[in-house]
Amino acid sequence: MLNPAIGKLINNCDNRYKLVKDIAKTARTISDEAEQKGEIIIEKPVSIAINKMAEEIK
Repeated sequence: MLNPAIGKLINNCDNRYKLVKDIAKTARTISDEAEQKGEIIIEKPVSIAINKMAEEIK
């Protein structure tokens, strides 16, 4: 189960498709930036993106 709850994120989006699209776009940006800097990401970019979006809601 993902933390934070996906239900809370969906409530703040227009629809599920937009939520998934936004998370994927953010995850891709995180991954690309880490690759350019030569960083190794331990946590998956999708998890980082979900947590980042949850922080923006609060």
